[in-house]
Amino acid sequence: MGGKGFVDLHSHVLPGVDDGARSLDESLLMLRALHDVGFRVVCATPHQKADTFPATTEQIAQALADVRRGLATELPAMELSLGAENYFDEWFYDRVQDLSLPCYDGRKAFLVELTPGAAPPRLEDLLFGLRTKGLLPVLAHPERYRDLVRDEERLQRVARVAALVVDLAALGELFGSGPARQLVTSGLAHAAASDMHAASDKRSIARGLAWIEKKLGSAALVRLLVENPRRILVGELPD
Repeated sequence: MGGKGFVDLHSHVLPGVDDGARSLDESLLMLRALHDVGFRVVCATPHQKADTFPATTEQIAQALADVRRGLATELPAMELSLGAENYFDEWFYDRVQDLSLPCYDGRKAFLVELTPGAAPPRLEDLLFGLRTKGLLPVLAHPERYRDLVRDEERLQRVARVAALVVDLAALGELFGSGPARQLVTSGLAHAAASDMHAASDKRSIARGLAWIEKKLGSAALVRLLVENPRRILVGELPD
Protein backbone atom coordinates (compact mmCIF):
# COMPACT_ATOMS: atom_id res chain seq x y z
CA MET A 1 0.00 0.00 0.00
CA GLY A 2 3.04 2.26 -0.02
CA GLY A 3 2.82 5.51 -1.89
CA LYS A 4 -0.92 5.94 -1.42
CA GLY A 5 -0.60 9.45 0.00
CA PHE A 6 -2.91 8.80 2.96
CA VAL A 7 -3.59 11.56 5.49
CA ASP A 8 -3.75 10.50 9.16
CA LEU A 9 -6.01 12.68 11.31
CA HIS A 10 -5.32 10.91 14.62
CA SER A 11 -2.03 9.63 16.03
CA HIS A 12 0.09 9.72 19.17
CA VAL A 13 3.55 9.92 17.64
CA LEU A 14 5.08 12.76 19.69
CA PRO A 15 7.50 11.50 22.33
CA GLY A 16 6.87 11.87 26.05
CA VAL A 17 3.68 13.93 25.96
CA ASP A 18 0.96 11.30 26.45
CA ASP A 19 0.46 7.51 26.30
CA GLY A 20 1.95 7.20 22.81
CA ALA A 21 5.61 7.35 21.81
CA ARG A 22 8.03 7.36 24.73
CA SER A 23 11.17 8.48 22.90
CA LEU A 24 12.28 10.13 19.68
CA ASP A 25 13.49 6.79 18.36
CA GLU A 26 10.07 5.27 19.00
CA SER A 27 8.39 8.23 17.30
CA LEU A 28 10.45 7.68 14.17
CA LEU A 29 9.71 3.95 14.21
CA MET A 30 5.99 4.73 14.37
CA LEU A 31 6.21 7.20 11.52
CA ARG A 32 8.18 4.70 9.46
CA ALA A 33 5.42 2.15 10.08
CA LEU A 34 2.77 4.63 8.95
CA HIS A 35 4.85 5.48 5.88
CA ASP A 36 5.11 1.77 5.05
CA VAL A 37 1.33 1.38 4.86
CA GLY A 38 0.84 4.47 2.72
CA PHE A 39 0.60 7.56 4.92
CA ARG A 40 2.38 10.71 3.80
CA VAL A 41 0.73 13.30 6.06
CA VAL A 42 0.44 12.51 9.77
CA CYS A 43 -1.31 14.72 12.30
CA ALA A 44 0.11 14.32 15.78
CA THR A 45 -2.84 14.62 18.17
CA PRO A 46 -1.53 14.40 21.75
CA HIS A 47 -4.15 13.90 24.43
CA GLN A 48 -5.48 17.03 26.11
CA LYS A 49 -7.12 15.74 29.29
CA ALA A 50 -7.27 17.58 32.59
CA ASP A 51 -5.10 16.05 35.35
CA THR A 52 -4.08 13.07 33.17
CA PHE A 53 -1.80 14.34 30.41
CA PRO A 54 -0.19 17.53 31.72
CA ALA A 55 2.24 18.26 28.88
CA THR A 56 2.51 21.99 28.32
CA THR A 57 2.21 23.79 25.01
CA GLU A 58 5.97 24.36 25.13
CA GLN A 59 6.72 20.67 25.73
CA ILE A 60 4.49 19.64 22.84
CA ALA A 61 6.10 22.23 20.55
CA GLN A 62 9.57 20.95 21.49
CA ALA A 63 8.57 17.33 20.86
CA LEU A 64 7.14 18.32 17.47
CA ALA A 65 10.33 20.15 16.53
CA ASP A 66 12.48 17.18 17.57
CA VAL A 67 10.46 14.73 15.48
CA ARG A 68 10.41 17.03 12.47
CA ARG A 69 14.21 17.25 12.60
CA GLY A 70 14.42 13.47 12.64
CA LEU A 71 11.99 13.19 9.75
CA ALA A 72 14.00 15.62 7.65
CA THR A 73 16.81 13.10 7.66
CA GLU A 74 15.02 9.76 7.76
CA LEU A 75 11.66 10.34 6.05
CA PRO A 76 11.80 13.59 4.10
CA ALA A 77 8.62 12.68 2.18
CA MET A 78 6.58 12.55 5.39
CA GLU A 79 4.74 15.69 6.56
CA LEU A 80 4.02 16.02 10.29
CA SER A 81 1.25 18.36 11.41
CA LEU A 82 -0.01 19.21 14.90
CA GLY A 83 -3.46 18.88 16.38
CA ALA A 84 -4.74 17.57 19.70
CA GLU A 85 -7.18 14.97 21.00
CA ASN A 86 -9.37 17.12 23.22
CA TYR A 87 -11.15 15.11 25.90
CA PHE A 88 -14.69 16.23 26.67
CA ASP A 89 -14.06 17.45 30.23
CA GLU A 90 -13.88 20.69 32.21
CA TRP A 91 -10.73 21.72 30.34
CA PHE A 92 -12.62 21.30 27.07
CA TYR A 93 -15.53 23.39 28.36
CA ASP A 94 -13.19 26.17 29.49
CA ARG A 95 -11.63 26.28 26.04
CA VAL A 96 -15.02 26.26 24.34
CA GLN A 97 -15.91 29.49 26.13
CA ASP A 98 -13.08 31.49 24.60
CA LEU A 99 -12.67 29.35 21.45
CA SER A 100 -9.12 28.39 22.43
CA LEU A 101 -9.45 24.69 21.57
CA PRO A 102 -6.25 23.35 19.99
CA CYS A 103 -7.07 22.85 16.30
CA TYR A 104 -5.22 21.12 13.49
CA ASP A 105 -2.35 23.46 12.64
CA GLY A 106 -4.16 26.27 14.47
CA ARG A 107 -6.89 26.40 11.85
CA LYS A 108 -10.60 25.50 12.19
CA ALA A 109 -10.98 21.75 12.76
CA PHE A 110 -10.39 20.13 16.16
CA LEU A 111 -10.42 16.51 17.33
CA VAL A 112 -12.61 15.63 20.32
CA GLU A 113 -12.92 12.44 22.37
CA LEU A 114 -15.94 11.46 24.47
CA THR A 115 -16.30 9.15 27.47
CA PRO A 116 -17.11 5.71 25.97
CA GLY A 117 -20.08 4.90 28.18
CA ALA A 118 -22.24 7.99 27.85
CA ALA A 119 -22.38 10.70 25.21
CA PRO A 120 -23.00 14.10 26.82
CA PRO A 121 -26.57 15.37 26.77
CA ARG A 122 -27.25 17.92 24.03
CA LEU A 123 -23.93 17.02 22.43
CA GLU A 124 -25.16 17.82 18.94
CA ASP A 125 -26.37 21.25 20.10
CA LEU A 126 -22.95 22.11 21.52
CA LEU A 127 -21.20 20.91 18.37
CA PHE A 128 -23.62 22.86 16.19
CA GLY A 129 -22.88 25.98 18.24
CA LEU A 130 -19.18 25.54 17.55
CA ARG A 131 -19.91 25.15 13.85
CA THR A 132 -21.74 28.49 13.87
CA LYS A 133 -18.56 30.03 15.29
CA GLY A 134 -16.47 28.78 12.39
CA LEU A 135 -15.04 25.60 13.95
CA LEU A 136 -15.35 22.02 12.74
CA PRO A 137 -15.63 19.31 15.42
CA VAL A 138 -13.97 16.01 14.48
CA LEU A 139 -15.20 13.09 16.58
CA ALA A 140 -12.51 10.53 17.38
CA HIS A 141 -13.40 6.80 17.23
CA PRO A 142 -17.22 7.18 17.30
CA GLU A 143 -17.52 3.38 17.26
CA ARG A 144 -16.64 3.40 20.97
CA TYR A 145 -19.63 5.46 22.05
CA ARG A 146 -22.15 2.67 22.48
CA ASP A 147 -25.18 4.73 23.44
CA LEU A 148 -24.57 7.03 20.47
CA VAL A 149 -24.16 4.32 17.83
CA ARG A 150 -27.28 2.55 19.12
CA ASP A 151 -29.36 5.68 18.52
CA GLU A 152 -29.22 6.00 14.74
CA GLU A 153 -31.29 9.17 14.60
CA ARG A 154 -29.06 10.95 17.09
CA LEU A 155 -25.92 9.63 15.41
CA GLN A 156 -27.10 11.11 12.12
CA ARG A 157 -27.68 14.47 13.81
CA VAL A 158 -24.14 14.40 15.18
CA ALA A 159 -22.77 13.44 11.73
CA ARG A 160 -24.42 16.55 10.25
CA VAL A 161 -22.37 18.85 12.49
CA ALA A 162 -19.16 16.88 13.13
CA ALA A 163 -16.80 14.73 11.09
CA LEU A 164 -16.80 11.10 12.29
CA VAL A 165 -13.36 9.44 12.15
CA VAL A 166 -13.21 5.72 12.88
CA ASP A 167 -10.10 3.86 14.01
CA LEU A 168 -8.54 1.65 11.35
CA ALA A 169 -7.64 -0.94 13.97
CA ALA A 170 -11.32 -1.34 14.82
CA LEU A 171 -12.01 -2.20 11.18
CA GLY A 172 -9.10 -4.58 10.95
CA GLU A 173 -9.57 -6.68 14.08
CA LEU A 174 -9.93 -10.43 13.52
CA PHE A 175 -13.72 -10.29 13.78
CA GLY A 176 -13.92 -6.52 13.33
CA SER A 177 -15.78 -3.93 15.34
CA GLY A 178 -19.41 -4.12 14.25
CA PRO A 179 -20.11 -0.44 14.99
CA ALA A 180 -16.96 0.71 13.17
CA ARG A 181 -17.73 -1.36 10.09
CA GLN A 182 -21.35 -0.25 10.12
CA LEU A 183 -20.30 3.41 10.26
CA VAL A 184 -18.10 2.92 7.22
CA THR A 185 -20.46 0.79 5.12
CA SER A 186 -23.43 3.06 5.88
CA GLY A 187 -21.49 6.11 4.75
CA LEU A 188 -21.78 7.90 8.11
CA ALA A 189 -18.02 7.75 8.73
CA HIS A 190 -16.29 10.68 7.07
CA ALA A 191 -12.74 9.35 7.45
CA ALA A 192 -10.56 6.68 9.04
CA ALA A 193 -7.33 7.20 10.98
CA SER A 194 -4.59 5.21 12.66
CA ASP A 195 -4.89 6.34 16.30
CA MET A 196 -1.39 4.86 16.50
CA HIS A 197 0.13 4.58 19.97
CA ALA A 198 3.01 2.20 19.17
CA ALA A 199 4.81 0.86 16.11
CA SER A 200 3.27 -2.55 16.81
CA ASP A 201 -0.12 -1.08 15.82
CA LYS A 202 1.03 -1.23 12.19
CA ARG A 203 -0.43 -4.70 11.60
CA SER A 204 -3.97 -3.85 12.73
CA ILE A 205 -3.86 -0.53 10.85
CA ALA A 206 -2.83 -2.33 7.66
CA ARG A 207 -5.65 -4.84 8.14
CA GLY A 208 -8.12 -1.96 8.48
CA LEU A 209 -6.91 -0.43 5.23
CA ALA A 210 -7.15 -3.79 3.50
CA TRP A 211 -10.69 -4.31 4.82
CA ILE A 212 -11.86 -0.98 3.36
CA GLU A 213 -10.33 -1.75 -0.01
CA LYS A 214 -11.72 -5.30 -0.10
CA LYS A 215 -15.25 -4.40 1.01
CA LEU A 216 -15.74 -0.99 -0.59
CA GLY A 217 -13.04 -0.64 -3.22
CA SER A 218 -10.10 1.64 -3.85
CA ALA A 219 -12.31 4.69 -4.39
CA ALA A 220 -13.59 4.40 -0.80
CA LEU A 221 -10.02 4.10 0.43
CA VAL A 222 -9.10 7.33 -1.32
CA ARG A 223 -12.21 9.09 -0.05
CA LEU A 224 -11.73 8.05 3.60
CA LEU A 225 -7.94 8.38 3.76
CA VAL A 226 -7.08 11.16 1.29
CA GLU A 227 -9.89 13.34 0.00
CA ASN A 228 -12.07 13.69 3.09
CA PRO A 229 -9.20 14.13 5.57
CA ARG A 230 -7.81 16.96 3.43
CA ARG A 231 -11.22 18.64 3.40
CA ILE A 232 -11.54 18.23 7.17
CA LEU A 233 -8.14 19.83 7.76
CA VAL A 234 -9.30 23.02 6.06
CA GLY A 235 -12.52 23.07 8.07
CA GLU A 236 -14.93 21.50 5.57
CA LEU A 237 -17.40 18.81 6.60
CA PRO A 238 -17.42 16.22 3.77
CA ASP A 239 -20.76 15.26 2.24
